[in-house]
Amino acid sequence: MDEVTKEKLEAIRRGELSIVENVERALERIEKLNPKINAFIEVNPEARAQAEELERKLKKGERLGKLAGLTIGVKSNINVLGLRATCASKTLENYVATYDAEVIRRVKAADGIIIGMTNMDEFACGSSGETSAFGPTDNPAALGHIPGGSSSGSAAAIAAGMCDLCLGTDTGGSIRNPASHCGIVGLKPTYGLVPRQGLIDLAMSLDQIGPLSPDVYGAALLLEVIAGRNPNECVMLDVRGVELADELNVDIRGMRIGVSPKFEELTELGVMEVIDGAIEKLHDLGAEIVEVDLPHLEKGLPAYYLIMSVEFFSATRKFDGRKYGKRIEEVCGEEVLRRIIRGRYISRKEYRGKYYQRALQVRTLIRRELMSALERVDVIVGPTVPKLPHKLGTKLTPMEMYAYDYLTVPANLAGICGGVVKAGEVNGIPVGLQIQGKMLGEKAVLRVMRAFEASA
Repeated sequence: MDEVTKEKLEAIRRGELSIVENVERALERIEKLNPKINAFIEVNPEARAQAEELERKLKKGERLGKLAGLTIGVKSNINVLGLRATCASKTLENYVATYDAEVIRRVKAADGIIIGMTNMDEFACGSSGETSAFGPTDNPAALGHIPGGSSSGSAAAIAAGMCDLCLGTDTGGSIRNPASHCGIVGLKPTYGLVPRQGLIDLAMSLDQIGPLSPDVYGAALLLEVIAGRNPNECVMLDVRGVELADELNVDIRGMRIGVSPKFEELTELGVMEVIDGAIEKLHDLGAEIVEVDLPHLEKGLPAYYLIMSVEFFSATRKFDGRKYGKRIEEVCGEEVLRRIIRGRYISRKEYRGKYYQRALQVRTLIRRELMSALERVDVIVGPTVPKLPHKLGTKLTPMEMYAYDYLTVPANLAGICGGVVKAGEVNGIPVGLQIQGKMLGEKAVLRVMRAFEASA
């Protein structure tokens, strides 16, 4: 899969691959595979016409944008004009978006073609891809196992070759978790780097939209397109844009890469063996491996679920069945209801200090620990998910399900960036290497990801 995105773009620009043909191939693959994989909730009926229009522009000699006819899948909690933004819930199953989210406007301006809306855990509440009202998503890289969540459909669509690139969202690992399970590339950008206008949020202080891709170049390219300040949003970094795709560097000699013994404490042996092998490879490529201390890392999980539940409860108050959709509590699934009830309880005045305020204190602690560690190193590497994906339909307790997020939620609590690249396999099931970087440290993260990808 090494740089397949770049090769396809070059073929389109040279006229060796027509944009119409690229879209047709994607639609044919979706038609063939989606009944089994269930990665897409809806396909864009205008995709062919949009491809034809771009083809006409190209033949006239007009310059196309950075995405130049690539097919883009979009997680179903991001508004795309004329398509359903369902959040994979009966609450919004008939809601058709009346506008484009800011990231979609940018994708379209770069001549990307929205191929359809991807499946997900209901309202992004899940780590497995099983809570969707439209049915679970299968894992193309390990059939019969969960693809991970909540960006399950986006990751599965990439792994199955149904489209070129996808947008997902990451609140506590929802891009990185399925990227790891499906053996693809995923990137959670720094909080505030990518606009969220038009995102149906899970937790406003944690959410970030980001790319999923078959390769590191594709992730860098899509992030380039969607990143940068939006004057209509107040919670954004003052960054005009980023240049990443053409600056990917496979030379990591002299880079300081942090590893923590805490990762081994929280991770299954088989997964950790693959990660240790990946770290050894990075050392062989010339990086300096440095041990860093993250003593309170595991405390991030309960803090995250408390904060997220309060913010989710607040966010769902608009789904009261009056203006659009149905009343969420009347039609939602078990996990969504659990988070609403938890958030309502913690939000009560008498419990704010006992739970929510303490969770915010732990968030500050986690942020300080990660920032301190990243002052000593360029990036921190380790496992993405502490265990292998379970088989579809396996009954897990809520805490067993939440445990998938142990290693990903700290980056969201701290607001830093994190990427995932395939490290290897255990019994034929992909395992992803997570690379975490400083705020706006995407270039260093992508550099390590690209070096590892190129050495595979």
